[in-house]
Amino acid sequence: MTLFTKQLALVLGTAVFAMNGAALAATDAKTNAAPAKTAPAKPSVKVDDLFPDPVVVKAKGFEIKRSQLDDALIAIKGNLPAGGQKMPPNEVIEQQILDRLIQIQLLMSRATAEDKAKGKAAFEKELQAVKTNMKASEEEFADKLNRQLRAQGLTRAQWEKQRTELATIAAVLERELKAEVPDEDVKKFYMDNPAKFEQPEMVRASHILLSMRDAASRAELSNDEKKAKRKQIEDLLKRARDGEVFAKLAREYSEDPGSKDKGGEYTFPRGQMVPEFEAAAFSLKTNQVSDVVTTPFGYHIIKLSEKIPARKMELAKVTEDIKQFLKSQQIQKQMPAFLEKLKQEAGVEILDEKFKPKEAPKAATAEPAKPDKKEAAPEPEKK
Repeated sequence: MTLFTKQLALVLGTAVFAMNGAALAATDAKTNAAPAKTAPAKPSVKVDDLFPDPVVVKAKGFEIKRSQLDDALIAIKGNLPAGGQKMPPNEVIEQQILDRLIQIQLLMSRATAEDKAKGKAAFEKELQAVKTNMKASEEEFADKLNRQLRAQGLTRAQWEKQRTELATIAAVLERELKAEVPDEDVKKFYMDNPAKFEQPEMVRASHILLSMRDAASRAELSNDEKKAKRKQIEDLLKRARDGEVFAKLAREYSEDPGSKDKGGEYTFPRGQMVPEFEAAAFSLKTNQVSDVVTTPFGYHIIKLSEKIPARKMELAKVTEDIKQFLKSQQIQKQMPAFLEKLKQEAGVEILDEKFKPKEAPKAATAEPAKPDKKEAAPEPEKK
């Protein structure tokens, strides 16, 4: 049972006890008027009796309860709208989630100690890469991550466990399902898909941001506070154009936590930044500092460091990515048969009727047609 369900049950349980108390008070007069036999004490009502948590799936070595399915459903519902995706009907997504939970349990049951160590190491490496790319302090990273997880109804411990399990499952699949990709296949994929390896024109630019929102509450600043910020950004623009080191000014004054520690620098193509920022950055000449640029985020000054022309990425730089992609394709093809084998071995049994696979209706068996006597083939003549 989830913590939320237990809390709700306790609240409802209190309401039940309160109603029972009112009912007893209403019968007080009758009780006092005529003595009644004392009824034997009833056992107290347990929360799990009021809100049972039935097993939905059982198998050798694991079971899945209704609360696990509910938790996953809540997380998905919190996450899909954030990504702009439409929520499928409950019965559809519940079936998909249950299938996924079964697959995770089956695959984790195959994980060796070595697989788990590889999964843990892979997750930690991925996490460190994200932190490095963000150039954020541990506190800033934790704050951003925790805000996203709260929207999904997850704790950081739950998220880390899920991500580590996914990395462990990847190790299991790589070990169990052999996937070999020769160099010739990598080269062929590279030659057959040129558009996938075209890198668009990019700029490497730095900026200083002064936000028009309060850092703590995220509330919009007053007009007077905005005027003060505007004056400050104009002063910083003058200092930058007078020759002060732009990166030093960004580290000291910028209010963009994602870039201030690296001197305000970003490298990006068209289509990634807000229009006002993008237009200014791509219009600058190398080492030129922009005028003050206003965006929904606040006031910016931008310095262009480099324009990177469009080009095709070299095969040597994308070989490993292509190899991993082709391996994953091979594994995907083998997955259905492999998972079905694991289900049979584990004796997976779905206990909830609504999730049991529906049997296809049997087609009516037609009787063989009898030849029409009138059209029967004539018997051969006897000689």
